[in-house]
This record gives sequence, structure tokens and C-alpha cells, in this order.
Amino acid sequence: MNHKGTRIAIVGPESTGKTMLTQKLAEFYNGEWIPEYARDYIEKLERPYKFSDVEHIARWLIDAYDNCQDAAYPVFFDTEMIITKVWFDVAFGKLPDQMEKWLKHMNFDAFLLCYPDLPWEPDPIRENGGKMREILYHRYRTEIEKLQKPYQIIKGHGAERMANASKALNKLTGLPDLTKTIKADHSLKALF
Repeated sequence: MNHKGTRIAIVGPESTGKTMLTQKLAEFYNGEWIPEYARDYIEKLERPYKFSDVEHIARWLIDAYDNCQDAAYPVFFDTEMIITKVWFDVAFGKLPDQMEKWLKHMNFDAFLLCYPDLPWEPDPIRENGGKMREILYHRYRTEIEKLQKPYQIIKGHGAERMANASKALNKLTGLPDLTKTIKADHSLKALF
């Protein structure tokens, strides 16, 4: 299988290792990772975020997706429009008119849904610890299934989580299963 431009979305509730998983998968597969823009954007605001801020984040995500269409390598996204849709609904109780169009526009080859089996780590940006993590996990899963997207649930800690992600990518996209390489990398044990 040709993996040129394969796009993988890493989704899940807060503090489930999405960023580290995205970065490390891109590293192991000689790909690119698209960071979570929302965190950086919200951290720089000197006020509470508004509906228009989340719309701006959604448009940035569409642009990032469009800009990697001709990538000669796999591209790993540290979030996806499904998370943004649920964010709009939870925070504001409404969605932008173009949300369905945005969801259909972003056609990922695979979704890795991170299970909330890692401890929640509070920080000034995170708002959804405790029971809300489970609620969000189920909302994301429901949205992925509603859109009939290929996905696998990712569980475990450290190298085990990475190896589970690699096995899932092999199953979903045909990317090589790098479990042996991942398990030999002792630096992964302390990451998640």
C-alpha cells in the first residue's frame, strides 16, 4: 500500500497522551505531526475564549488539513474536527452552520481514539477532568461511528500504548507494525 499522504487523526479526552502519541508516531513513521493549535491559541488569550475563537481554531484545522494533501509521507494530526464539534456543543450548546461541511471535508484514513486510562493532569487550559473524560470519550466514539470512520481504541502506558497504536495503524492503513522497534525504545516507558 502506498502511504503517501496517509492522514491519521489522534483523538480523545484531555490528558490521554494524544500529543506525545502524535509526535512519536510521526517520528517512528518518518512522517509529519500537526500540533494541537487550540492549546497554543487559548493559552495566548488574555480573556476567556468565545465561540468565534473556536471557529477560528476550526478554520485553522481545515487549512492544516488542506496544506498536507500532497505530503509524501504519513501525516499525524493531534486533534480533529470531531473534537471541535463536541467542544462547541459542550461549551456553547450550539454548532457553527458549516460544521457538517467541515466534518465531511476532513477525510482521514484512520482515527486512533485514546482511551482515558492515563491519569488526568490539570493545567490552566484543561477543563474536563473526572467523569467528564468518560463522557467525552463516548461522545467522540459516537461521532466517529456516526461518520462511519475507521478507528481503533488505544489503551496502555508508555511503549505499550505506542505499540498498540502501531498495531492499529497496520490494521487500518497498512502502515508497518513497528511493535518490536517501539518496545526496544526504552525512552518511551516514562512518556505516558
